[in-house]
Parts: sequence; structure tokens; C-alpha cells
Amino acid sequence: MDDEDLSLLDITQPDSPLDHLEDLDAETDVPGPDPEAMLALLELPDPGQRMQAARAFCELVDERAVEPLIRLLADPCPLVRVSAAYALGRNPSPKAVAPLIAQLEQDWNGYVRKGVVWALGNSLAREALSPLVNALQTDITAVRLWAASSLAQVGVACSDLSNAAIRALASALNQDPATVVGGNCAWAIGQICRELPAGPTYTFGVDALIQALEDVRDLGVRDDARTALLKLGDSRGLQVIEELEGEGLL
Repeated sequence: MDDEDLSLLDITQPDSPLDHLEDLDAETDVPGPDPEAMLALLELPDPGQRMQAARAFCELVDERAVEPLIRLLADPCPLVRVSAAYALGRNPSPKAVAPLIAQLEQDWNGYVRKGVVWALGNSLAREALSPLVNALQTDITAVRLWAASSLAQVGVACSDLSNAAIRALASALNQDPATVVGGNCAWAIGQICRELPAGPTYTFGVDALIQALEDVRDLGVRDDARTALLKLGDSRGLQVIEELEGEGLL
């Protein structure tokens, strides 16, 4: 499935991963779903009921749902699979990491892979690094976008993986053809660097952002790199921004 086949998939709102589910966090007078009833629905033969239950666990947090949700990752219905992936992102568990990775590697549906990548980021699992890097390098635009965000989460949670995460993000920052992906890579590098002490990995991240400012032609990506550097408050980055602004290049 290519980008054109996923033309309805909103890739412009990286702050809203549940973009094809209802706003489950909106205030309402209607009582929330009953966990016991939803647990039962997860096992029913009707795919509409399974999807309804999986979507309910995008709101509910209940450890009992993890095992049935893992099974639903292999459901024949892609709407059930994507709902199960997002639900596992809301209910992260070490038990779900390997099944999520396996589904990412084999699922033909881009919506599902996007949900899986989001869930892997929320898992904060070190095992997620390699499949997320691969998704950032090879998948469709919408999945690459979320792979960048998820790499930021893993890179922050597992400090010993921050170098590998930043290097993958830096490569995509300067090479990815999609503005939204490059911009999200700049954001992700900034997020990881904010949690790092001064050192080689931090310096490499700042260098990547500065290089994007100086070399990347896309104005949107350059603006995101500029924003990341401003939020970092790095003196070297601020000096480069000041110089480029003085020259009318920003």
C-alpha cells in the first residue's frame, strides 16, 4: 500500500494519534464504557463488537485487556487491528512489545502500522528501537512521521539508546522527502537532547539541527529545526540562528 492509497490518513496532526477514532477524552455526561462488558465483547465473533470493545480500551486502562488485545492484533479485520494497536498504546505492557513488532513487520495496512508504531513509542521498550528505525527509513509517510515521534520517546526513556535514535532521526531530518517527517525529526531530536547532559551525543544532535538550518531547502523543516534549537537554548545554536537571521536567511 502506497501513500496514495492512504490519502485519507491525516498526517498533518502529529499531536493527535487517535485521528480516526472519536475524541475519547472529550467531556461528556454519558458514562464511560463498562470494563466488564468491553472485556466480554473483545472475544465475540462479530468484528463490529470487537472493534467497539478495542476502541473502549483506548480510554480504559485495564491490565486484563492486554492479552485479548494482543490476540486482536492478528484479527482479519483491519479496523479491529488498528483499534487494538491504539488500545495497547493506552495500555502498554512488556507482553505486547514482541507481538506489536511482529505485526509492524507483516501488516499490509498502513493505518494499522501507524497505530502499532504509536503503541511501540508508548511502550518505552528498548526492543522497539530497531523496528522504529526501520519504519522511519522504509515505510510510508504517515508511518515515518509517527516513527520519529516514537523514537523520541524511546530515546528519552532509554538513555543508552539516545545516540542510535538521534543518528537515525538526523539522517531522516536531512533526507526524508516529506516536510512533515523532516520537521517531526527535528522536534524529536530536540526532545531527546533536552534530556541529555553535555557530551558527544548532545553535540551530534545540535549539529544535526544546525545543519538542517543551513542546508535543508524546505522552509518548514528549517523552521522546525530553529524551534527545536530555541527550546534547547543551546548557545551555539542560538548564535547560528542570530547569524542566519542577520543575513536574512531565516
